[in-house]
Amino acid sequence: MQVLGIDIGGTGIKGAPVDTRTGKMLADRFRVATPDPATPDAVIEVLKQMCKQFSWKDSIGCTFPSVVKDGRVFTAVHLDPSWVGLDAEKELSKKLKRKFHLLNDADAAALAEARFGAGKDLDGLLLMVTLGTGLGTGIVYKGTLIPNAELGHVMIRGKDAEMRASNSAREKNDWSWKKYGKRVNEYVNVVAAYVNPDRIVIGGGVIKEAEKFLYRVKAPVPVVAATLGNEAGIIGAAIASAERVEV
Repeated sequence: MQVLGIDIGGTGIKGAPVDTRTGKMLADRFRVATPDPATPDAVIEVLKQMCKQFSWKDSIGCTFPSVVKDGRVFTAVHLDPSWVGLDAEKELSKKLKRKFHLLNDADAAALAEARFGAGKDLDGLLLMVTLGTGLGTGIVYKGTLIPNAELGHVMIRGKDAEMRASNSAREKNDWSWKKYGKRVNEYVNVVAAYVNPDRIVIGGGVIKEAEKFLYRVKAPVPVVAATLGNEAGIIGAAIASAERVEV
């Protein structure tokens, strides 16, 4: 099945058609900067561009950097607050006249990596950690997504973990890769103690620099780089739409 996957992030909105049977993108991804402010109307205009770019008229899987339940947005840390409480799945389907399926962005990345990436051979619990503008987590157990396992905002040393281990925090504070690696290591071990995974996959925008910091991340279980790179959200969104994962 072919589905247009769209990944909405704090700094960019990107998408591409995906073959959900193979996890392969069928065209180069198209990226547009996230509007500021990222109101529903502003984001909808970008999504219209995305559909036009690929001449797309069928189903769409779409990630949100938010807790999403039954298509409704519950948080909006990196989007305009006007999203909170909105039945975004219904609103997007109505405004763009295409069937949308929404899920959390880290959930989408976790699903993609579990099916076609760094966790495809794992018969156990995969913990996905995404490091980008924000910090997110996703959990997949034996191929099944456990939705909205949001552990990106746990408190570490009195601060929101996102302020200590996201890639945006590294850039803002100009941390060395050594310092950043130590902070990611601390975060990963705190979260691993909560869920006891069998494998931890690190992804997000920073993973293209994995060789600079990932070797400093040590945990009781293997810690590996995402193999689908920053495209995991697009692929996972498409998979979720094709399979109608309930979130």
